[in-house]
Amino acid sequence: MKAMQKGFNRIELPKFVDMGTDARSAVVKATEGALRSANSMVYAKAAAANIGQGSTAADLSVAGQTVSVKFGFAENMAALKLVVDLSSELVVSGEVVQHSGAKTVGSTCGVTLGAATATAPPTYTTNVAGC
Repeated sequence: MKAMQKGFNRIELPKFVDMGTDARSAVVKATEGALRSANSMVYAKAAAANIGQGSTAADLSVAGQTVSVKFGFAENMAALKLVVDLSSELVVSGEVVQHSGAKTVGSTCGVTLGAATATAPPTYTTNVAGC
């Protein structure tokens, strides 16, 4: 009598598990955390120095970089990426950091930065649907 097989062998497993999608999604989620943390540090330094607290952009020196600050936070993604060590698999386009290995060309697999306003801190929208 033939023994019943339990589980998957190494050849069958990839058919059922897409580790690449999980890995790209994890990188994007971690990137959101890094962006939030870096912008919080920018805010703390700007508040302590009373620089860039209003609607007019001001320059703040952070870790040897000159960061444009508005309402206490990095003005945009270009300013924020100066103080974040982004992985080589991430690409910045406008206000979006995207994973270059997304499954579908043009799909969203990244984090979008919404600028701070006089009444609200910046927002971070993470989309992993296309990872």
